[in-house]
Amino acid sequence: MLLNRRISVSYFLKTIQTDLVRIVFFGCLVGLLAKHKDFLTLEIPLSLIAIVGTAISLLLAFRTAQSYDRWWEARIVWGGIVNDSRSLIRLLQTFISKDQDIHLKMFVERQIIWNYTLSESLRKEPYSKRVSDYLENYQIKDTNAVYGILNAHGKHLRLLAQEGLITEFRQVAADEILTRFSDSMGRCERIKNTVFPVSYGKLIHFLIYLFALLLPFSLNDDVILVKMMLTIGIPIIFIIIERTAILMQDPFENKPMDTPMTTICQTIEMNLLEAIGEPTPKPTAPAEEFYYIL
Repeated sequence: MLLNRRISVSYFLKTIQTDLVRIVFFGCLVGLLAKHKDFLTLEIPLSLIAIVGTAISLLLAFRTAQSYDRWWEARIVWGGIVNDSRSLIRLLQTFISKDQDIHLKMFVERQIIWNYTLSESLRKEPYSKRVSDYLENYQIKDTNAVYGILNAHGKHLRLLAQEGLITEFRQVAADEILTRFSDSMGRCERIKNTVFPVSYGKLIHFLIYLFALLLPFSLNDDVILVKMMLTIGIPIIFIIIERTAILMQDPFENKPMDTPMTTICQTIEMNLLEAIGEPTPKPTAPAEEFYYIL
């Protein structure tokens, strides 16, 4: 997701177009049948509709809250990755002497690649050429490249300690940051691999359609147009809330409400390169930007 952008209305309508067509069709059908005498004699107590509507509201409130928690946790995790990336390089800058800055540059490059590898693996996209070339050059297996790059960090720290370039105490201090990277990776994988119960979503969908089916029989309004608008409008509001929750519950799917991992990775890259005095690349428009309109 890119902040200060708004989701295209057409994109959102596409996500609910099937439900929209069904409910609008039913509302029009209600308008046609409203003139029929037998149809007018059917009445359902408003209290029953109120019970169904209350149940839907509670279920939607819970789902929306849980979806937001998943989305917000994903953003917190990546915020932690930004901070830890900066902290790791800042720490190594104080540990490694200037005549050994080649090691620092290797850590910076490896950390930048790690960020991009994690983001691409979470989206289950093919690795970019930059990441693929790095994995091939350093013989890191694609099956668990994120862990492999993190493990390379640890091996490099051990090498520096063995050669006396850093003390064991400093090695432990830097290794603590690597542990936090491992924790962040695990939290991202948990969010990615833990799906929202399908049965819960089907229950909400069923109740919304049941509500839409019963609603016109509890409305006493003699104006057919008003009855049609209420029959269409109220269920659609429920559908929109449900769809918003669905979009938020998967923050690593490269959709409009996705965590802006590409943008975050570019920010980290510029920060780390600036920290060691290297030229920074010009930011490119990440893929998720194209889900938005000005």
